[in-house]
Amino acid sequence: MSQRNTRVPHEALGEICPLNEVLDRVSGKWAIGVLTLTGAEGVVRFTEYERGIPDISRRMLTLTLRNLERDGLLTRTVYPTVPPKTEYRLTEAAHELTETLSLLTDWAKRHQAHVHVSRTEYDATHAAPRPS
Repeated sequence: MSQRNTRVPHEALGEICPLNEVLDRVSGKWAIGVLTLTGAEGVVRFTEYERGIPDISRRMLTLTLRNLERDGLLTRTVYPTVPPKTEYRLTEAAHELTETLSLLTDWAKRHQAHVHVSRTEYDATHAAPRPS
């Protein structure tokens, strides 16, 4: 009987790693908030992100914006005013991505109650015994 080789070829791993890097960046908690808010508003200023994304720190918002700009998903325009005015817009690639994120967030909204019930039931039947 011949044994089937189930190992993933090295070449396939080389293709998966860059994909994971991109998916990790755009699927993060803060990135989804930034991208969906920008998609909904069109043009967003830094303070609008702070008001629109609950619990994000200024540091995390700054890092998220820089990473999304670096990845070519946001454009940043700085106007030479006092204080400086900075606006963010989605790139064409990000517009396409926000369509997919919208489907994902809509799915999450529709199924959040189901997930909560399932977790509660699972935890009740799989709870580790507590030490006496």
